Amino acid sequence: MGHDDFADFPDGLIVAGPDQRVVYVNDRVRKLARAAGDEMIGMSLADALPFDDLNGHTWMECMRPYDGLNTRTAISEQSWYSPRGSEYLITASLRRDRPGGTVRQVVVGIRSARARNQRDRERSDLVATVAHELRSPLTGIKGFTATLLSKWDRFTDEQRQFMLETVDADADRLTRLITELLDAARIDSGRLTLKRGPVRVDQLVDRVLRSVSAAGSEPSWESDLAEVDLVWGDADRLVQVLTNLVENAMRHGHGLRRVEVASAPQDGEPGVRIRLVDRGPGIPEELRQRVFSRFWKAGPGAGSGLGMYIVGGIVTQHGGLVTIGDAPGGGARIDVWLPVNEPDALSD
Repeated sequence: MGHDDFADFPDGLIVAGPDQRVVYVNDRVRKLARAAGDEMIGMSLADALPFDDLNGHTWMECMRPYDGLNTRTAISEQSWYSPRGSEYLITASLRRDRPGGTVRQVVVGIRSARARNQRDRERSDLVATVAHELRSPLTGIKGFTATLLSKWDRFTDEQRQFMLETVDADADRLTRLITELLDAARIDSGRLTLKRGPVRVDQLVDRVLRSVSAAGSEPSWESDLAEVDLVWGDADRLVQVLTNLVENAMRHGHGLRRVEVASAPQDGEPGVRIRLVDRGPGIPEELRQRVFSRFWKAGPGAGSGLGMYIVGGIVTQHGGLVTIGDAPGGGARIDVWLPVNEPDALSD
């Protein structure tokens, strides 16, 4: 691979020879330096890298690529600043004539720190959001326990009972939130594992709907749960998906209107489709992808904003798809498609 192969490389690239003179720069470096043609060829590497640490210490003075430690073969990436004050990330590899020998070539990589700074801001925003979500139930717990400890004798048994029930509910909310945060972190890092086994999706949906009814919600929905093929998946995780979708429909979709389960091959692959239709105004098309983002909330009274993100992650891990559309007669229609995924050993 020759130097010309790096002409359109998105990061800046400078190559200097044993005499510390530049022998190659790519187009990105020319643009950064506002240089024309080959005017940088033959320039000293120190002049070609006018970056410092904002305290007057230049990259060449600090890194000493030619006369530093003779066992080095690379210089790790660090932040440096251009004369115009822009931040860049600079790294380098050192090519020696032999191990511990003289440096014959220095290859320097330069890239803008903007993308890294954006990621840092996103991480800071994430930490702030998580802290806010955790603080809310903790504030309630602390407030009631502190009041009970300091003024126990001033309250009746009924008042104490109410306070302790509120503390218990806040503790449950905190536990759910921590579980959701851990699940979201597993999805982010690709470490969400499934305990696969044969699952009858129609029976699973029926179980979730019965559970919701038993919790005090009057069943006001229609259901058409056809008997379908076994899906090879994680029953507990699929219950988590269904529970999230049903609770969202009850909380934000003005109630659940219809639930269907049917066999639904897709692109020739056997699978099962679960369809939930709510009674709400629907979800605008431009927001349908955002629904599956971390901490996306549908307005006042929303939960942690992680539910649909986790739904998307679990369905994807099963090799399935979750989509949002408009239902005939109004309301949001959410379809979850799951492939059968039967192991080859069982299909023989």
